[in-house]
Amino acid sequence: MSHSTYNQLWKDAQSTINDLFVQEIPLEAPKPEKDRLTVFQNLATLYIKYIQILRKLESCYDQIVHPQKRRVLRQVLDGTMGRLLEVKNEMVTLEFSEFHYFDDILSDLKLTPNDIEIPIPKYFLHERKKVLKDREQLLGKILAKMGPSSKAMDKEAKKMSLDEAIRLVQIHERARQGRLRAKFMREIRLEEEREKLAAQRGAPTVDPDLAAVRIQKIWKGFVQRRITRREREEEMVFIGMVPAKEVKSKKAHPKVFAEKTETDRRVTQEENEVEYQQALVTIKEKIRQVEGPDIKETMQDQIRQWFIECRDATGKFPDYPDEEDGGSAILFKEKTPEEIEAEMKEKEEKGKGKKGKKGKKSGKKSGKKKKGKKSGKKGKKGKKGDDEAEEEPGWKMAESKFLPAISESHNSYESVWRSRDESVNFQQKHDAVLIKEDKRIEVESEIRLQVDELMREELSNLKMALDRDKGKKGKKGKKSGKKKKKKGKKSGKKGKKGKKDKDLTADRTIESLYEELVQQGVLAPCPEVWLSQYIGDYSYLGTTLRQVDLEPMPSLSDVRQLVALYGILPLGSQVVHENMPQIKSLLLAGPRGVGKKMLLRAICTETGANLFDLTAENIAGKYPGKSGLTMLIHMVTKVAKQLQPSIVYIGDSEKTFVKKAPKGDKTDPKRLKKDLPKVLKGFKPEDRVLLVGTSRAPFDAELKPYVKTYERIILIPRPDYASRFILWRHVITQKGGIITNHLDVSSLTKITDGYTQGHIVEAVKYILNERRITQLPKKPLTAVEFVSPLARIDPIYREEEEAFKSWFGKTPLGKKREKLAKGGDEGEDGGGGKKGKKGKKGKKGKKKKKK
Repeated sequence: MSHSTYNQLWKDAQSTINDLFVQEIPLEAPKPEKDRLTVFQNLATLYIKYIQILRKLESCYDQIVHPQKRRVLRQVLDGTMGRLLEVKNEMVTLEFSEFHYFDDILSDLKLTPNDIEIPIPKYFLHERKKVLKDREQLLGKILAKMGPSSKAMDKEAKKMSLDEAIRLVQIHERARQGRLRAKFMREIRLEEEREKLAAQRGAPTVDPDLAAVRIQKIWKGFVQRRITRREREEEMVFIGMVPAKEVKSKKAHPKVFAEKTETDRRVTQEENEVEYQQALVTIKEKIRQVEGPDIKETMQDQIRQWFIECRDATGKFPDYPDEEDGGSAILFKEKTPEEIEAEMKEKEEKGKGKKGKKGKKSGKKSGKKKKGKKSGKKGKKGKKGDDEAEEEPGWKMAESKFLPAISESHNSYESVWRSRDESVNFQQKHDAVLIKEDKRIEVESEIRLQVDELMREELSNLKMALDRDKGKKGKKGKKSGKKKKKKGKKSGKKGKKGKKDKDLTADRTIESLYEELVQQGVLAPCPEVWLSQYIGDYSYLGTTLRQVDLEPMPSLSDVRQLVALYGILPLGSQVVHENMPQIKSLLLAGPRGVGKKMLLRAICTETGANLFDLTAENIAGKYPGKSGLTMLIHMVTKVAKQLQPSIVYIGDSEKTFVKKAPKGDKTDPKRLKKDLPKVLKGFKPEDRVLLVGTSRAPFDAELKPYVKTYERIILIPRPDYASRFILWRHVITQKGGIITNHLDVSSLTKITDGYTQGHIVEAVKYILNERRITQLPKKPLTAVEFVSPLARIDPIYREEEEAFKSWFGKTPLGKKREKLAKGGDEGEDGGGGKKGKKGKKGKKGKKKKKK
């Protein structure tokens, strides 16, 4: 797409933001909403609109090459991501559920589920390309130095004994000889048949014209059937009943061409950014040389004029403003109307205070009585207002930390970029005029510091000259002032000192710690998996089922969204992570084969995060004892914080919180139980570190400590019919298979109810080996072939899924959801649990007052 297309896309996004500001930043404070359904509808609409804005802004930021536009876009992009997470958090506190269904709202807005897919900003990886490449090279060098691991060697050794290897070679050699013998015998037999036919051949018995007609008839029938079959296939592809075949041609595929264009634009971005950084330096230097002397003179003249005006008004020279207060910049600062009004009010109050002092002696008693009455009345009014505020039920939107940033970037777009004429700037290079405006302010501030030093000296000289004339000495005051300042500095230094955690590895570099963790297998290389590879469809009946008081299991599309919201977006953006409600830990719970590790790897790949594996099996026998465990945790947290974003992974996390560890378990799964809460406390908002746990059986763990450790729980179900249908088609084509009319995917999807994604992939791998792929043109795939490998796998029964569901119902969020579904106290006022409690306190207070 062209520059104008992306500019138009940005314009559309900004106009949508402008429309949302009417709702988000109203002129008058809105009244609390009492109807929970109305609140959810409003929040859901906001959520969907912010996703649409995010999708547009992400594609704009990825492809716009203008460096100054990209800065404005980055600010609004991070703000939109943060606001999206805030709205999601509001929905969770309102509905007491991590999963929400928007099928009715999507139909009203005429959108598809693909339109609300969370986009992953590409700048998470592209802007850290060099860092990630260096880290990959370092990891490769360390692993190459180590050589193959002992575990891999043991596995290879255990795979086959010498007798088994000899037997295998014998089998293959005998098979080779048998194939050769069969080939020779076939050739001999064919030769004998040819000789027989040659001996039996006599004079032609068919008329040549008749023979030619027969050949033409057969050939024309064959050609027509081929044309008809091709047209039918094209029609089926056109109506979407059959997937399109990949056509190999000399011309580049449109998708390949589009990807090449995108990469070329990113290269242009880097080139334009380099030019922009150079222009910042050169233009600033030019302004300093050309305009600097004039700016300096005008500043000095203005300050001298201020000296004279103050002396004429007060009879003495003024005190020069300190550097901390802004120096002379305060004197010439353009004040807003609000600041002017505040100053006027202060002056009026001071005037009233003086008048009050004069009339104190004449009427102290009467004044006291009147004041007492008035204050009493005011106190009563204040109490009434507080009671009304407490008693007023309903829901109010929490204050946003991201709306000011979105508003600021929106204003800069409206004032600078919306109506800017860029007909000359076809290549979308930097705008020198805008750079001059910004750099002129910087140069002025730098020159002002120099001017302030000179003018302070000049003012002190003038004061000294004036003191000499009057015969006064003002040295003592100056000395005392200096001493005070020094004392202030000392106290500041003392205040900075505080208790800090001991650094156990203060004498070691991060590189050496990184290398040790890699050698111990704690810091593991992560396979490249993208979140889009986690296949799953949207739940189209979620809202309907909830209306009938049936709590549906989430779809795989909902799981993918939550992983993007809770795992990827906060880890990818520093601004979002610092200002959003902090998520320190995440639990992925679900039966075997649903893709828990795949989602973990997707988080690592999309954000470029380090993966620290603290699974009990992985750290068994490493860093023994209490001191060893302390050292391990210290090293992991230190490296994770230094090389963020980072993920600390614990597999089979329920084993850490089991009441009694199974006998004979040498991995010591409860080793980290006491230390995990301390580790989580050490994660601050500026630390992009996330603890991720996976669990097949969360119901085996103690509930309270387990749920306290993992703040957010994502329950992953077995795939439903829609997800399995898409998954079968995707996996078969990915593994080299061809879907034809002979393969009934719908029936295959129906009979595999209860089987997970892992089971389906395993079955497809078993059937589609190299030999079967070569036979596909002659022998198409059928659904029956996949039945035998699936019969060997135990499916996930409904009882196991119900066990997960009942366990989640015992968690704090699950209990609140159940209470809300039954129509409990927490759902009456349309607000969250906290607001409902406040309302109750207000009622109790009112009863006491009546007594």
